[in-house]
Amino acid sequence: MTRELATLADPAVDVVTVDGRPIPSAETKRYVLLHKPRGYVTTRHDPQGRPIVTDLVADDERLYPVGRLDADVEGALLLTNDGELTHRLLHPRYGLPRTYEADVDGRVTASDLPRWRAGVELDDGFARPLEASLADEQGSPRGRTTTRLRLTFAEGRKHEVKRYCQALGHPVVRLRRIAFGPLTLGDLRLGASREITRRELAALRNAVAEAKPRRERSD
Repeated sequence: MTRELATLADPAVDVVTVDGRPIPSAETKRYVLLHKPRGYVTTRHDPQGRPIVTDLVADDERLYPVGRLDADVEGALLLTNDGELTHRLLHPRYGLPRTYEADVDGRVTASDLPRWRAGVELDDGFARPLEASLADEQGSPRGRTTTRLRLTFAEGRKHEVKRYCQALGHPVVRLRRIAFGPLTLGDLRLGASREITRRELAALRNAVAEAKPRRERSD
């Protein structure tokens, strides 16, 4: 065993000890994108015995979901063991955008969109999406009972999309998150997962590299 200063150790071949005890090797960071189905809860353990999202991911022992999606919500969910990145992704000061497709009750047309973009007062303050559009550019046909909207929010407030739509008189019938920051579902099938690419990881880190000024809420 060497005692020289500035000695480099190769974790693949060397065993580093302190007082004769091996130092655990650093945990490899993993980043997995899951297309969460409805019916699964976003946690590692559920006292009620409901299905949990980590049941869907191979070698999930140390992966934790970044934020939450309600059990009745499907879509893009990141799981990782990178605690520092998780903190940044969830902190409101970084304003990471989340994009949803919301099937809402009733007919919404293009002429209604200015009202959806203007924002409304919720019980925990003013809310306004970064973007609001019709998922189908033609809008909801006459006689159809639901409309699919695409909404992007950045604050990650609890049930924000559902409460926002309810406040505008169009309760959510079905909700799906299609993007979490730069991560998009693409053709990832429901219930499947994949490791994110190096490019996606770099984009994710860049998205929260610097704090963005928080948008003031209306009084």
